[in-house]
Amino acid sequence: MSKDFQVVMLASGSKGNAALISTDSQRFLVDVGVSCRELVKRMREAGAGPEQLDGVFLTHEHIDHVKGLATFAKKYRVPLYASEGTWRALWQKYPALARDNCRLTGASMLCGDVRVDCFAIPHDAAEPQGYSFTWRSGGCKCTYVTDTGYITPVVREAVCGSDVLVLEANHDVEMLKTGSYPYDLKQRILGMRGHLANVTAAQLLLHLPRLPRHVILAHLSEQNNRPQLALSTVQNALDSKKRLPETQLFVAAQNSIVSDFPLQQLCIF
Repeated sequence: MSKDFQVVMLASGSKGNAALISTDSQRFLVDVGVSCRELVKRMREAGAGPEQLDGVFLTHEHIDHVKGLATFAKKYRVPLYASEGTWRALWQKYPALARDNCRLTGASMLCGDVRVDCFAIPHDAAEPQGYSFTWRSGGCKCTYVTDTGYITPVVREAVCGSDVLVLEANHDVEMLKTGSYPYDLKQRILGMRGHLANVTAAQLLLHLPRLPRHVILAHLSEQNNRPQLALSTVQNALDSKKRLPETQLFVAAQNSIVSDFPLQQLCIF
């Protein structure tokens, strides 16, 4: 059996986020930030369905990460995982959300053959988290980290050793500073609990002793970034240290699915 993770970014950006993370025998969703109908549609395009999911992991309660959650939870009996703070915030927003399938994450937990490690991220939400998925047998590791204002030692440790990494590259600093956003919003994004800049994402990668085989740049701002700009910023940084050949870079999109492997290879089981 393959020990690889396969990642499909179903949606990524300020208008909604969702990712499908699969092994040969298990499938997980990270966030439900688009409508349930659109989410299922894009999953079908990727060769999967909600009935095949082993769990849904929520990073935090902001609308671009949970937009479709209430409807999804009614229609599909899939275990939903989040931190205690995130659940409290969600139940305030959606009091009708059924609680019998809502489960608390632990620091580390087993879901079948996959260990899921949760780690805190600095963002202006109740109790936001990133996730690392690792085969119990010591195989491939996939880490998902977006919506983080800066790289803490905890985040750096979680990312280290990943074979596949979904990493926020939200904005170009100069585009944001000179753009049309109100001053307060600019300060929020640039702050310690805001979002990660292209150059900061590149710096994180440069400090890793081993680069992931695949890096997916995610949660790009439509107003303050461009896919080619995010890609070239990271590429140039890696190339300056002659490390570009160590990894393959992808850029996630808001309105279309992006995968780190050919979609026809995604087996249906």
